[in-house]
Amino acid sequence: MDKFSVIIVEDVPLELKGTEGILRNDVPEAEVIGTAANEVEYWRLIKQRQPDLVLLDLGLGGSTTVGVEICRQTKEMYPLIKVLIFTGEILNEKLWVDALDAGCNGIILKTGELLTRSDISEVMEGRKLVFNKPILDKIIKCFKHSVNSRILRQEALVNYEIDEYDERFLRHLALGYTKEQITGLRGMPFGVKSLEKRQNELVRKLFPDGNGGVGVNATRLVTRAIELHVLDADNLRPDEN
Repeated sequence: MDKFSVIIVEDVPLELKGTEGILRNDVPEAEVIGTAANEVEYWRLIKQRQPDLVLLDLGLGGSTTVGVEICRQTKEMYPLIKVLIFTGEILNEKLWVDALDAGCNGIILKTGELLTRSDISEVMEGRKLVFNKPILDKIIKCFKHSVNSRILRQEALVNYEIDEYDERFLRHLALGYTKEQITGLRGMPFGVKSLEKRQNELVRKLFPDGNGGVGVNATRLVTRAIELHVLDADNLRPDEN
């Protein structure tokens, strides 16, 4: 790894000292040209000299949005600078997504293996997304959940004989559309009476043993559709029109 310059953005003195120690002991190629505890100090530093790498904490001064904005503006103004997030925000998954959308080169959580020479080397060599094991475990868990949910839904559509119109009808009922509104959807060739008939048929399909003799309204029907994975509760979106 060639020599490179670094600015560390960290507002907790003890953690800043730890990060500097990691670089000093494990990454002698890194030259720390400045440290910043807040946004003002960071922009003053970077205007004096642009580093090759910014090691950026997300939670600065009690705010979780400042770090994301520093990342976004840095990548917009200095696209060649690499930004590696090194954060203690270990539970805030939405913040990780925001940082990725802002263009960071990777995210290292301050847990587990922490920041390693390998992480920094991969970033400096041009790898676009570098994560340490704690965040990779989260990503893999979400990926497996997504795949399993998709498989369960595909099986449910087949097992309960749900066609495209059934799915659209149930999805829009779940979103609060009235039958009159659903008949107005593009490509939905049914009137209200036909949808009422289709709803009764869906009740028969999704409640093959009845519902304990209790009637099934639209709310109970879509709840059942979600329970059976006919509908994906995480991806309820209306049609474009």
